[in-house]
Amino acid sequence: MGATPLVLGLGIPELLIILAVVLLLFGGARLAGLGKSTGRAIKEFKEETRGIGGNQDEVPSDPPAAAPTPPTTTYQPPPQDSTSDSTPSDPR
Repeated sequence: MGATPLVLGLGIPELLIILAVVLLLFGGARLAGLGKSTGRAIKEFKEETRGIGGNQDEVPSDPPAAAPTPPTTTYQPPPQDSTSDSTPSDPR
């Protein structure tokens, strides 16, 4: 029996070479941070999908309260600057 290709026709030696090149390009610390953030994202995604699946089975007893509307404000123009360089002309 021969070795079966793992991903996209690549065997173990090819994957090891690609891993070594990626490690040289990005460095260990950056790859560790990338793995950590990917793990967090997957965990949050799983939690959210569980929450969505659980909410479909439950029937809400009463609709959620409407969000309060913010108070409306009227437009107030900015104060006029009295220290302008132009002097008013005196029409005499």
